[in-house]
Amino acid sequence: MKKKISLLLFSLFSITFYGQCAMCKAVVENSGNEKAAEGLNTGIMWLMIFPYILVGGLLYAFYKYRQKQKN
Repeated sequence: MKKKISLLLFSLFSITFYGQCAMCKAVVENSGNEKAAEGLNTGIMWLMIFPYILVGGLLYAFYKYRQKQKN
């Protein structure tokens, strides 16, 4: 089980993501400030991670609760 979780996390974080929507990306790219574009993309990615962590934690707690109920 630990190997599967580790593999899943590794595969999720090893891929380069681009979190900007098309409009945000176009505006930032046209401004000519590459550093700001990278910062905006990183900020969007950090904001996206937390809902997934919360939902994953809830699903894991529900799974453990169901396993406890079966025993």
